[in-house]
Amino acid sequence: MTDILSEIAYLFQRLNWLSVLDLFLVTAIFYGILVLVRDTQAMALLRGVIFLIVVLAIFTSVFDLPAFSWLVSTILPTLLFAIPVVFAPEIRRGLERLGRAGSNPLARRPSTAQIEEMHKTIRAVVTASARLSAREHGALIVLQRSDNLGEFIRTGVRLNAKVTPELLLQIFYPNTPLHDGAVIIDQNMVVAAACVMPLSASGVLNRSPERQMGLRHRAALGTSESTDAITVVVSEQTGSISIAHNGRMIRRLDSERLENILLAFYRPAETRRSALNLKSIVEGIFKPRKQEE
Repeated sequence: MTDILSEIAYLFQRLNWLSVLDLFLVTAIFYGILVLVRDTQAMALLRGVIFLIVVLAIFTSVFDLPAFSWLVSTILPTLLFAIPVVFAPEIRRGLERLGRAGSNPLARRPSTAQIEEMHKTIRAVVTASARLSAREHGALIVLQRSDNLGEFIRTGVRLNAKVTPELLLQIFYPNTPLHDGAVIIDQNMVVAAACVMPLSASGVLNRSPERQMGLRHRAALGTSESTDAITVVVSEQTGSISIAHNGRMIRRLDSERLENILLAFYRPAETRRSALNLKSIVEGIFKPRKQEE
């Protein structure tokens, strides 16, 4: 016990500000990796790799197996070259978020006319979502922000029409030519319909109580993972309204809560104070209601 305490004291004596900085940087890197793969299928793979490395390290240190130890020491470094391939989607998503960190689509205060048009667009989306929910008609509505969605717009049918509840209801009416796919809204206009959006690669929906999620929900979450867009999805099976942003999804919204969330994303004063994200907005809006429930 005395030797252990002496070793610990010796380590603290050698500790200086460069050592602290070194430890902080290593910790920050590992923390960033864990945050990057959180709620993704890669998390299970990462746990398996770490478990395998720990078991092999213990096995080779306990038993004197020169050939096996040589094999392990030779193979393990090659895993470093496999990491960029295995975790390519997560690395790409993390770099995209890093690139968007310095940009803010609402950095400039919009004019009164722009705010009014924005509110009209949000009210149209909320009204259409409520009506689609009551009729149990599936829908996927994507509101473009700073990231350009041109590659997804090209997969659909160009409309360039004013956003109205009637137009959205007509687009998502069952068995019509445009009801499959997503509607993309930009600059208060329905830019395109029947757009093909990326599906989610995370395991969030698989761990939810409703495991049998449709393609609309997976596309909504996938779009929020790969872009900074806000996606509103209406379930065709239950009629429930959900919203997704930044890889997070909040379900079972009524029209009032949906409108409050969408308006919160486009309040310039709040945006200047702090970066907006779905979690902080929802916590601020839903806290009183949760206490009532």
